[in-house]
Formats: sequence, C-alpha cells, structure tokens
Amino acid sequence: MYLSPLAIAFIVLGLAVVIGLIVMWNRNRHSAAMRAKFGPEYDEVVTRAGGTYRGEGELHAREERVARFNILPLSESRRSEFVAKWQNIQTLFVDDPAGAATRGDLLLGEVMQERGYPVADFDQRAADLSVDHPEVVQNYRAGHDIALSHARKEATTEDLRQAMIHYRALFDDLVNEPAPDMPARPINKQRLTH
Repeated sequence: MYLSPLAIAFIVLGLAVVIGLIVMWNRNRHSAAMRAKFGPEYDEVVTRAGGTYRGEGELHAREERVARFNILPLSESRRSEFVAKWQNIQTLFVDDPAGAATRGDLLLGEVMQERGYPVADFDQRAADLSVDHPEVVQNYRAGHDIALSHARKEATTEDLRQAMIHYRALFDDLVNEPAPDMPARPINKQRLTH
C-alpha cells in the first residue's frame, strides 16, 4: 500500500495532536492531584512561583525533602504530656495572653521536633509541614504573623486569641496523627477567653 506524502502528513499531524492531548490530560490530572494534596498551599505556591510548572516543582522538592525525614507519631505517653502542656497553656491565656501565645508557639516547636521535623527556620518549617499537614499550615503561618505583630507591640488580646486558635489547629493535627495501628483521639479543647 502506497501512502501519498499528504496522507503521511495527515497521519503525523493526527499522531501529534493525539500525543499532545494525552500529555495535556496527564498534566492536568497531575496538577489536580497536587491541588487536592496541598489544598490552599498549592495556589499560594503556584502564584508566588509565577506559574504552575515552577510551583509544582517547589512542592515536589518539599515532598522529596520531607521524605528524607524520619517523621514518627508520638508515643501515647509523650502525646499525653504534650496535651497536658497545651491545656495548661490555654488556662494561662486568661491571665497572660501574650505569655500563652509565646508558650504555644514554643510547644509547637517541641512537638515538631519530637515528631522528627527540623525546627530551625520558620519558613522552612512551614514548608515542611505543608507536605503532611497542608490543611493547617495556613493556620500556623497566621499564628506566627500575629506573634510577629505582638513582638512589634501591635497585637491585641483578640489577635493573641486568634493566634492560639491557629496554633491549636496545628497542635491537634500533630498530636493526633495516629501510629498505623492506633486510632486518632481528640483532645479536650477549652474555650479561649480574654
């Protein structure tokens, strides 16, 4: 069977279109999976990076970095100790909102370190947390921003209460992540007042 050059050109063009559609479909599917995994963090990183390709590259780099960590769930005894500390901090809020917010931030660092996350730099810590805790990392950043405002003497008691609420969301996520053979348990959430 002889194919004319025009028929060959149409076949090649058709194959190029099919391959292009497959590549686009796979790319869109990959982006949808990344968006589902990282939630609002996905949009923030893609926007900051200046595009989907760069943003997803940054998110992949985060995943690779965190994959090298030895992230472990808390033992039941350490979990109980941290929950008791958190409840004491929440009680402290009534008399010393600023002290409670500061201690809450420090306790989060202790929990992260106990779990296996490096805790040296806030931005890197938040990026690392976004891999396994994308739904609450925004809360952590918001709490940290309020703590920075407080350091500049710009935060109100209500702002500090909001910081504690943000910190509690991450705290709950970190201490309640179960071992593979252990169900998650909720902690007693006291209401913060001022």
